Amino acid sequence: MANAVPTISKGKPAIAVLLVDDHPILRRGIADLINSEPDLKVCGEAGTMQEALAAMTQFKPRLVVVDVSLDGNNGIELMKTLSTRWATTPLLAYSMHDETIYAERALRAGAKGYVMKQTPPETLLTAVRQVLKGKIFLSDQMSDRLLGKLIGAGTTSAAVTSPVERLSDRELEVFEMLGKGLSTAQIADKLCLSVKTIETYREHLKQKLSLGSGPELLRYAIEWSLEKTRQ
Repeated sequence: MANAVPTISKGKPAIAVLLVDDHPILRRGIADLINSEPDLKVCGEAGTMQEALAAMTQFKPRLVVVDVSLDGNNGIELMKTLSTRWATTPLLAYSMHDETIYAERALRAGAKGYVMKQTPPETLLTAVRQVLKGKIFLSDQMSDRLLGKLIGAGTTSAAVTSPVERLSDRELEVFEMLGKGLSTAQIADKLCLSVKTIETYREHLKQKLSLGSGPELLRYAIEWSLEKTRQ
């Protein structure tokens, strides 16, 4: 884990931000962006759930920016843990993944905002400041989407919701790993679950996605994964 101690500006400490992302180069770019602001400083960086939990204890940040996908771990699960153990520390989800699939999940896990990495850098800084003020940050499109779901307005759910959105967080995690080509045994190992449990999840996925066989599920997962990378 790479660490950076927040510097002190004249008369007032900079606000400490912890970055959790498993891509060191991208993480460094985000750190440079945040450190360019006189009142914000990155206090630490982490690439795994274990490193993030250790950094929380060591640095006691005022804000945590968390990637939704971490190597070997799920960022959504990490957010659930952080929001339980450090309930007063706001979390901001920052991810390359489609907000229509992940933003609501991140909010349910305890995040106070969701920013896609494809947006301009200034958007991340705006989100950081808004979350630090105790507000929720979402794109205008995502805010409208969630409001529409809340009041039951607009088009039918079939027009705006894909079957994948109806998966549980764990089911989505297994589905993503299938799309990346991992076998049942490899998924079980990564998630520290039994092969039988993963097979049960696969059956649930087939039912929820209206698929008749394992090969159909695998093909759908791979196609979905490839489509995400093209977005």
